[in-house]
Amino acid sequence: MYATRIDLPVALREQVIPELQARLAMAVDLFTQVKQAHWNVKGPTFIALHELFDRIAEIVEEHGDTLAERITALGGRADGTARVVAAQSGLPEYPTEGDSGRAHLEAVAERLAAFGRSVRAGIDRASALGDADSADLFTGISREIDKQLWFVEAHLQSDR
Repeated sequence: MYATRIDLPVALREQVIPELQARLAMAVDLFTQVKQAHWNVKGPTFIALHELFDRIAEIVEEHGDTLAERITALGGRADGTARVVAAQSGLPEYPTEGDSGRAHLEAVAERLAAFGRSVRAGIDRASALGDADSADLFTGISREIDKQLWFVEAHLQSDR
């Protein structure tokens, strides 16, 4: 732990930092997986999905940065290298065999939902530990990820 004047006890910070790190690993993984969809989507809705996936990736990247900054503000070290992320992320591997818009929408929706679930677990854990700021950070991420999931699922709920 790095020294900080933040008045949260070291014991609390030592417990909340791994919660933040777990979500950071998932966020970095989710970012790369959504970019995979962005780069490889094909079909009649290409441009709409290409742009949607790019916007989602940007949002997820911003959340990853926020998580990393919270870790370091609490005196921890944010680890987001490809190797660390691969070892720590709980997201399933992105399927590379499909290129249709629907296949990518399904894959992205599944991963957004998994990340949202994980972030909500982080809200509960940070709240139980007494770290209202980290709980609030997780709450903001949860709200935005749910919104992005709604955008993706709206495409899947059509009759097309």
